[in-house]
Amino acid sequence: MRRGRWVALVLGLLRLCLAQANFAPYFFDNGVGSTNGNMALFSLPEDTPVGSHVYTLNGTDPEGDPVSYHISFDPSARSVFSIDPNFGNITLIEELDREREDEIEAIISISDGLNLVAEKVVILVTDANDEAPRFIQEPYVVLVPEDTPAGSSIIKVQAVDKDTGSGGSVTYFLQSLHSTQFAVDRQSGVLRLQPGATLDYEKSRTHYVTVVAKDGGGRLRGADVVFSATSTVTVNVEDVQDTAPVFVGTPYYGYVYEDTLPGSEVLKVVAVDGDQGKPHRVLYSLVNGSDGAFEINETTGAISVTQSPAQLQREVYELHVQVTEVSSVEGPAAQAMVPVTIRIVDLNNHPPTFYGESGPQNRFELSMTEHPPQGEILRGLKITVNDSDQGANAKFNLRLVGPGGIFRVVPQTVLNEAQVTIIVENSAAIDFEKSKVLTFKLLAIEVNTPEKFSSTADVVIQLLDTNDNVPKFTSHYYIARIPENAPGGSNVVAVTAMDPDTGPWGEVKYSIYGTGAELFMIHPITGLIYTQPWASLDAEATARYSFYVKAEDMEGKYSLAEVFITLLDVNDHYPQFKKSIQKEMMVLGAPVKIEATDQDAEEPNNLVDYSITRAEPANVFDIDARTGEIWLKNSIRSLDALHNITQSGDCTWSLEVQAKDRGSPSFSTTALLKIDITDTEVASRKQSQNLSPGNWVPESILLFFLSNCLLNLSNVNLYSRIFKGAAQGS
Repeated sequence: MRRGRWVALVLGLLRLCLAQANFAPYFFDNGVGSTNGNMALFSLPEDTPVGSHVYTLNGTDPEGDPVSYHISFDPSARSVFSIDPNFGNITLIEELDREREDEIEAIISISDGLNLVAEKVVILVTDANDEAPRFIQEPYVVLVPEDTPAGSSIIKVQAVDKDTGSGGSVTYFLQSLHSTQFAVDRQSGVLRLQPGATLDYEKSRTHYVTVVAKDGGGRLRGADVVFSATSTVTVNVEDVQDTAPVFVGTPYYGYVYEDTLPGSEVLKVVAVDGDQGKPHRVLYSLVNGSDGAFEINETTGAISVTQSPAQLQREVYELHVQVTEVSSVEGPAAQAMVPVTIRIVDLNNHPPTFYGESGPQNRFELSMTEHPPQGEILRGLKITVNDSDQGANAKFNLRLVGPGGIFRVVPQTVLNEAQVTIIVENSAAIDFEKSKVLTFKLLAIEVNTPEKFSSTADVVIQLLDTNDNVPKFTSHYYIARIPENAPGGSNVVAVTAMDPDTGPWGEVKYSIYGTGAELFMIHPITGLIYTQPWASLDAEATARYSFYVKAEDMEGKYSLAEVFITLLDVNDHYPQFKKSIQKEMMVLGAPVKIEATDQDAEEPNNLVDYSITRAEPANVFDIDARTGEIWLKNSIRSLDALHNITQSGDCTWSLEVQAKDRGSPSFSTTALLKIDITDTEVASRKQSQNLSPGNWVPESILLFFLSNCLLNLSNVNLYSRIFKGAAQGS
């Protein structure tokens, strides 16, 4: 019983304790619910961008109270993350670098306000390919003997990459894929001499080989990247004794001049040991070719002449100089040989000189006709040119200085001496009429000497004239005008032709020919054209003449020009009426017309004006001065008006009419005109009575009738009877 009560008491106390307890919050394991929890087994790539949300802490409280989250770091470490206390979101706030820090320790905690649960976590930083290979133990400098066998290892280069995996693996290759002397092992970085390759100190003392170290590549910030680095290996080639002496400054040429003294140095040869890294001393000697005329200093290589230039037997000496390497090593000494050419020349102390037939000469004269054939030689010139020096000093050029392109000189280059020939190059330019004298300078100037000595000679060519020109008129045609009444022998026009030739070849003779030339003649010397003494010119018969005039020199060379002559009309004809007494019938209202002609050829001589010179009474008629038409004055409109003017009942009038030309002086002619005046009725009656077979109505009356017929229809019957009767009579 007592025991039961104890148990009940304990159970009661237990229930009371449980009712008053508050349990601590806790993190979820990563495998419960979501991937987020307490950061157990969490890793982060080192190339994660700052500011990225990288994790979410997740936990709960048994009583369901709200929880808050915290993260802290050791005071000596960086604070890499920040956290949202309410939601547990963790953000990266510092850059990661696996190569410096490959794991991060942090303390995460969860709190319900009363209880705090903290855990220590380790976050792993995973690798990204963010490091490039880096060569170590630089610089790489190696000394290699030039006789190192092909394929030999020279040096090992090494590069390290802090990345892991493929990003940290390194392979090697040479930057120049076409390198023919060196190769590198891709894995070990050992630099070797290529199979078949050799080194030569004398050709190249140093080689610079660029080695590239490349990693295996990897991911960085979402992309595949490969990093590399380069390093230069300096390969210094070490000289070994394997090369014979070498002469410097070849080929060797020397000159001995005419004033050189015996014992004088001519030139110096220089040789060096071909093994320039550790050169040996060399000695010189003459092998052959000197004939005792030259000697050489065995240590300096200076060659001297032992005789005076006058004693030397040859112009050119070919010496052979030998150089021998002096070495302490036993065995044959290395040697080399070189030819040396020495020329014996005198000083350049003579300029080129021109010679004529009697000695030195600086002026040459020649007479020749103009326009010689192309390529002809000027044979009248005897010119020789000479330079007394020897060899190159006696070489000079010849050329003509003056008007270009007319002549050329042969030869153009001379050695010592030559006969000078001048050849015609442009025959047309050798013209007496352009220039009677051609003057040139013949120039000789040395070619290869520093002094460039020269000399000149004047060439004067007197040209002789030939008949090479045709007389030429000053104009292709000549125009003249003369009055038709010019007497025989009158001057017409003077023509002129010029012949630039001289002497008889320049004298011109004139003649004329052609249709129309028979009335004219020309003075053979002056070219003056005038009319024949018997010539009678008449503009009314022929107004214009044309013919040719010839200008001819003594050898028959000629040219032509055309002459045009116009006869000027002279007023030498009177106006002429058909009849001196004329009868006309005038019908009231219609004119009568008189006409005179003038036989002159031109205006105004053949233009005629008309006038009434006498009439009584004078106030009955008017006349048109141009046409010759005569009208009754406007005040007279009937026969009755005429009868009132005169006492006579007759209506026949006599007028003296004058025809006068407009020439100067003017000529005139008069004619008597009898005019019978009637009206239309009387005229019709008379005409009807006078008509008989074989006759017809005069044209003037017909025209008058027709015109009045149109104007006065009342007379239609009258006119019809007249025409009818006329037609029956015909």
